[in-house]
Amino acid sequence: MIQRAADTACHAHGHVEAEHCDVPKRVTVLGATGSIGTSTLDLIGRHEHAVEVIAVTAHSSVEKLAQCALDCRAELAVIGDPALYGQLKDALSGSNIKPAAGNDALIEAAQMPVDCTIAAIVGAAGLKPTVAAARCGGRLGLANKECLVSAGNVFMEEVARAGCELIPVDSEHSAAFQILQEADSDSIENITLTASGGPFRTWPLERIQAATCDEALKHPNWSMGAKITVDSATMMNKGLELIEALHLFPVETDQLCMLVHPQSIVHCLVSFIDGSVLAQLAEPDMRTPIAVALSWPRRMAAPTKKLDLAKISQLTFESADEERFPAIRLAREAMERGGTAPAVLNAANEVAVAAFLEGRIKVPDIAALVGETLDSADKRGLVAGASCLETILECDANARLLAKEVLAKGNLVA
Repeated sequence: MIQRAADTACHAHGHVEAEHCDVPKRVTVLGATGSIGTSTLDLIGRHEHAVEVIAVTAHSSVEKLAQCALDCRAELAVIGDPALYGQLKDALSGSNIKPAAGNDALIEAAQMPVDCTIAAIVGAAGLKPTVAAARCGGRLGLANKECLVSAGNVFMEEVARAGCELIPVDSEHSAAFQILQEADSDSIENITLTASGGPFRTWPLERIQAATCDEALKHPNWSMGAKITVDSATMMNKGLELIEALHLFPVETDQLCMLVHPQSIVHCLVSFIDGSVLAQLAEPDMRTPIAVALSWPRRMAAPTKKLDLAKISQLTFESADEERFPAIRLAREAMERGGTAPAVLNAANEVAVAAFLEGRIKVPDIAALVGETLDSADKRGLVAGASCLETILECDANARLLAKEVLAKGNLVA
């Protein structure tokens, strides 16, 4: 169950500027050059009188990392690829920013004493740094899916053990977090996450089967990185979010629902046993949930478009079509199976999405590859319990190898 900041602090009311609220004074951004990282730094830049950026990291975007480190006057900049250390050092020459590189340096950045760490490293590469940040206690704004999808039980045990204050940054989970602050777990009937439906929401199956990479990357509402945009197109992202919600909130698998909501205005609905349904609404802009993670239980100003329901006029909802989007079913099956099944699902999906972006497979092949990898992993005994992060990482590595074997064989059956 999520650690609730509001349990010990009062809520703010109305529009509150950063200098009048509990915005953390010191912040580290892990994955600073990705979409979440850049949105975080944009938001912080608008409150630079109140927030000090301590460390920023990136995997290989050395020029972008150096520029954002200079712009926010960070103390430490870490590039994940050790081969790029020289370039980072040269780019930061003459500044007081310390350059560093490699996995150990990423862990060092994650462990620096700060008020809040935004964990936005994409993929399994973010597991160790995010766990390191959680072990330090303090506030953790979580945008890395793998911590909860692949290592949910293990990660949440680390969070609880350290007394870490965990606030989800994903828009749907942030919405649920805000709604559930005062809720008794016994009063929750179900949690419904909404999905935009992605670029293929209205496409017939035959057209989806022939979709190009460019078409998959044209999300109607959100501006995101390539991997998560493809996940939105296949709706795997929503399946992964259901798995995350299982670990974040006090519900069982049968209490987690989803609806397709093309306007992306309602981000989550929570139904209670008395018949009440509470929803969180906002324009689709990641700076809103990031602001929540930075300033909760108060609110900080964000440059997001203000919601005008009269202008929008209509909000619509649809059931998800698992025939056209089988990734939803695969994610639910992995969630219900538990153990390392979600880790296998996630690893296989990363391999499949990478192959799709390289033009090696079609859209339907993504779910097919994931399904065949899960079946093969089950037969080989790779789907089991996991008691530590090392076991999860080993499973992740094995699942990737297995997915690549399935990919190499071809003849995927959608």
